[in-house]
Amino acid sequence: MNIPKNIVTVPALVLAAAFLLLTIVTSAQESTSSSVAASANGPSAALRDLLMAACSQSQNDFERYLTARNKESFSRMAPAARVAFMKRFVLLNEAGKPSATSNPSGRPIVRCDTPAGAAEIQIGGADTRDNVAFMPVNLRDATDSTDASAIQVTMGLVRENGEWKILSLGVVLLDLPSLELEWDSAEADKNEQTAIESLKDIAEAVEAFRLKYARLPNSLSSLGPPLHGPANAEAAGLLESDLAVGMRNGYSFRYVIVGASGLGAPGKFEIAATPLTYGRTGHRSFFRDAGGTLRAADHQGAVGSASDPRLPEH
Repeated sequence: MNIPKNIVTVPALVLAAAFLLLTIVTSAQESTSSSVAASANGPSAALRDLLMAACSQSQNDFERYLTARNKESFSRMAPAARVAFMKRFVLLNEAGKPSATSNPSGRPIVRCDTPAGAAEIQIGGADTRDNVAFMPVNLRDATDSTDASAIQVTMGLVRENGEWKILSLGVVLLDLPSLELEWDSAEADKNEQTAIESLKDIAEAVEAFRLKYARLPNSLSSLGPPLHGPANAEAAGLLESDLAVGMRNGYSFRYVIVGASGLGAPGKFEIAATPLTYGRTGHRSFFRDAGGTLRAADHQGAVGSASDPRLPEH
């Protein structure tokens, strides 16, 4: 029997309806995926902002995307350890200038430009299940058009109090309470070396001040940069601002004038560097005596003295 061409059979109607339903579902899924990628409150946006904070090494912005448990531990870590932790997310040693764009699918691309180079981080679609989301991330040298330097990793986020927080980096679950001591310990040696160099910088600044003003500065703050106008005896511009307030990389610095007399004897000075948190930001205390000798000893966090062993020449 011939069937008129303008009549559709029942099986054909079923197939057409099924095809229409599939099209609607697929479109809805694509629309949902796109809206999740573009959502200002979605996991992709949270990961984008976390990576931008890691690029600029902005600790205040970065900790917004840590869980409450990890945020507390992050705040206790030494400054250098916090920076080292953020570097893990962008694989760049220097703080950079972050920027963000989107690919044609609306998924974020983060670029981090530093004086030494640039990285580009592409965030893939989120696989979201209840309060957990996993996203593939492609990190590469921004100048590498072949993707030979590309690194692929999956990052996980968890929704905590309605906001997305970083959960994992690759297969590593981020549990800073169990890692913070390890991270601080890894940075302690670097902090100690920085403290030695800082003692030398302070001593050179003091002598430069003496040469210019014919006296010793009253305090470290006298060596710092002026807030306004040219350098002067109250703010000589001989030290960076952190050292001028007596702090750098987990160490505090104390400057004391000694040895001056009313008979015209030239003033001398001592400088001490002490770990802010013993065992975490450093172990040894450092001391520059009035004769200019650098000394070091483990004082369990107390200030060093002129009787400490002489520090070997570097």
